[in-house]
Amino acid sequence: MATNSNLTARGGETERSNLALGRLGDFVGFRLRRVQNQLSRKFAAANADMGLRSGLFSSLAIVAANPGISQSELSSEVGLDKSVTVTIIDELEKYGWAERRRSPDDRRRHALYVTPEGDRQLDRLFARMEEVEGAVLHSLTEAEHQMLNDVLDRMYDAVVREL
Repeated sequence: MATNSNLTARGGETERSNLALGRLGDFVGFRLRRVQNQLSRKFAAANADMGLRSGLFSSLAIVAANPGISQSELSSEVGLDKSVTVTIIDELEKYGWAERRRSPDDRRRHALYVTPEGDRQLDRLFARMEEVEGAVLHSLTEAEHQMLNDVLDRMYDAVVREL
């Protein structure tokens, strides 16, 4: 059964909410989205000086981890519509953080690569992400954190298999 441990941010302070989750509390998707929304909001606030669009950081990080990835592979991995992914790649190129190159294997597709400037920005963004998530993850032990990652990875694999 769902418990009510809702915390909300109001006026820069966090307080316990008296709102019940009701039946939504029984669904993992809602609980995951609720945490993700709060972390995204805090990450966006931490990076307001950069004016980053949603999805830009994760896309850049995936490209860095997978040099030569195609636009469609990136779109699939980050869960964004292909047209949104193209816009994000355009923006990454505009910032000078990534570049498209013709794939050596298939001239019809673009391979994506992070530039040295993109690597510098990733270091900066990951440091900020560590600050944002560190404030939340301190409530978990290292074993719980690892278990959470393992469970989330298994859930992701199950969802992708269903598609």
